[in-house]
Amino acid sequence: MSELWANTGTIAAIATAVVPQQGSVGIVRVSGDHAIAIAQTLFYAPGRQIWESHRILYGYIRQPETKQIIDEALLLIMKAPRSFTRENVVEFHCHGGIMAVQQVLQLCLENGARLAQPGEFTLRAFLNGRLDLTQAESIADLVGAKSPQAAQMALAGLQGKLAEPIRKLRANCLDILAEIEARIDFEEDLPPLDQKRIITEIEQLSGEINKLLATKDKGELLRTGLKVAIVGQPNVGKSSLLNAWSRSDRAIVTDLPGTTRDVVESQLIVGGIPVQVLDTAGIRETTDQVEKIGVERSHRAANAADLVLFTIDATAGWTPADQEIYAQIKHQNVILVINKIDLISLAEQENLKSQILNPKSQIVTAAAINQGIDRLEMAILEIVQAGKVQSADMDLAINQRQSAALIKAKSDLEQLQFTITEQLPLDFWTVDLRGAIQALGEITGEEVTESVLDRIFSRFCIGK
Repeated sequence: MSELWANTGTIAAIATAVVPQQGSVGIVRVSGDHAIAIAQTLFYAPGRQIWESHRILYGYIRQPETKQIIDEALLLIMKAPRSFTRENVVEFHCHGGIMAVQQVLQLCLENGARLAQPGEFTLRAFLNGRLDLTQAESIADLVGAKSPQAAQMALAGLQGKLAEPIRKLRANCLDILAEIEARIDFEEDLPPLDQKRIITEIEQLSGEINKLLATKDKGELLRTGLKVAIVGQPNVGKSSLLNAWSRSDRAIVTDLPGTTRDVVESQLIVGGIPVQVLDTAGIRETTDQVEKIGVERSHRAANAADLVLFTIDATAGWTPADQEIYAQIKHQNVILVINKIDLISLAEQENLKSQILNPKSQIVTAAAINQGIDRLEMAILEIVQAGKVQSADMDLAINQRQSAALIKAKSDLEQLQFTITEQLPLDFWTVDLRGAIQALGEITGEEVTESVLDRIFSRFCIGK
């Protein structure tokens, strides 16, 4: 993507998902100096429609030489700088599916455009000052949001709510740097620096950085979701639990042990958090080769999960086989699910609970009759809140790249405090401070390298 720094040429790409026989509208986006000329070559607007910015034209997309009609469409014109990329942009709104948009894209490429690279439209918006780097990353987060809360978090970033505190931190650091450099250049004309005040200001800046760093785990959770594995012996009700929880018949349920031979997956939202639920094969010793493969996959799914729902059969009680399974997963976050609780008496329930001392969190369910699912979700959220996620009330969260830059800035500020207390020369102060300023600038893109841009925008889809 390095050649994109030149920001030259007219680019085109399909900007909507292309699914065979699905989708009512498909959009081909073109951006660059020749975008409008390409539109005028390909688009026929009958009547006296006016070709002006931010107007939608109705007409036909035609092959320029033969005048063969490719599609009936709408054309949206956005002249620079009033566009997403701050370049001339046109969009052909075609019929959905595959053929129409692919033919229109091909015509654009044959008439002066080149195929856009992943994220190139958003990259141009960044390079042309339309967005900062946090807003660009928020666009990718918004496209990939798996829950309403994740979408709201991304939208907050797109509106600049993350960039604002970062810019304020950087501006404060620049003010301190200016004050220090003034003493270096005009030491005889200015009063001495108030070192205690500067240390206090640095501590305040570090405190603000810590607040932002505390949002990283929340952001990762909302972006990537929580992976939950349901494990246990065969026929304890794991598949019934998945079906009750997902309100669907995702998994086959029978009275025969070993029905589930492979991992069955379902996507849910719990308290605004995307949850990937894995119903695994029952764990037991078996000579059946296919079931044995399923048991191995169950172990792998449990080891890779963020949270394990260890399910047992209330009618069978806590068995040696359960104890053996628990010994293999006890190092993870575990919720014990005592299922089929409707099939035993209250006295038997209390007796069973008293036998189970190991798992810290346990709930009772009757998955076959949809009981206990609310308690299960509450238990999951309690574990999440008891962990590293401390900022659920915030509407912004940093990502891994931003976190690394903030940690670097904090480290430089801590080194600056040491430099001051050790009474080192002012030139040493500026080195540490410049490091913090550069790290903060990398977050918003005020100071950014080509490799960072390549890494960020390569993860975008082509039409963005």
